[in-house]
Amino acid sequence: MKISYRLVVIAAVFVTCLITANIIAVKIIGLGPFVLPAAIFVFPVSYIFGDVLTEVYGYRVARRVIWLGFACNLVFVFFAWVGQKLPPASFWENQAAYQSILGYAPRLLAASFSGYLVGEFANSFVLSWMKIMTRGRWLWSRTIGSTIIGEGLDTAIFITLAFIGTPSFVPVMILYHWVAKVLIEAVATPATYAMVGSLKRREGIDTYDYGTSYNPFVMSG
Repeated sequence: MKISYRLVVIAAVFVTCLITANIIAVKIIGLGPFVLPAAIFVFPVSYIFGDVLTEVYGYRVARRVIWLGFACNLVFVFFAWVGQKLPPASFWENQAAYQSILGYAPRLLAASFSGYLVGEFANSFVLSWMKIMTRGRWLWSRTIGSTIIGEGLDTAIFITLAFIGTPSFVPVMILYHWVAKVLIEAVATPATYAMVGSLKRREGIDTYDYGTSYNPFVMSG
């Protein structure tokens, strides 16, 4: 398939949202009785663009972009770590602040990467499978249904691996995060419809993944 600039833009936004979410997630916000990470409003955007990738270009393309996001996040984390280890200038007094924001603990990184991969691949698989089952009808059911599964797995894996066994682990946090992310997806449904419709017309494609291997590690099938 010829790679269009529109696909490049969508992939770039997807990766940008992912990395942005990982940076700002260190801030915890309070919305009434709910305690959530600041990334709660940007991470679901990556799922929206993931939905668009799968719906328009198919699981094969989405699979490559998901791995691209993983690789780009690794690059960011590595150089953030290098920046942390480099000796600060004698007059620079912000080393502690840098470390508190960008000094990722190995446990948090493992939780974040695991949740991301499982959640994104589950989201893409469910949407692709539902598109075949519904014969391309009811886009809203696919975007919301896949998000319920993908975001649910992502949230449960991340919070459990990152916080279980610590005073910060509160199981109800999983429910709060999950519901908030699904609600954002639902609210964004009209925008998703508009984006998908525009891309299908402009690109002249509407991919159905008949015969596609859903193995996340197979790049050619």
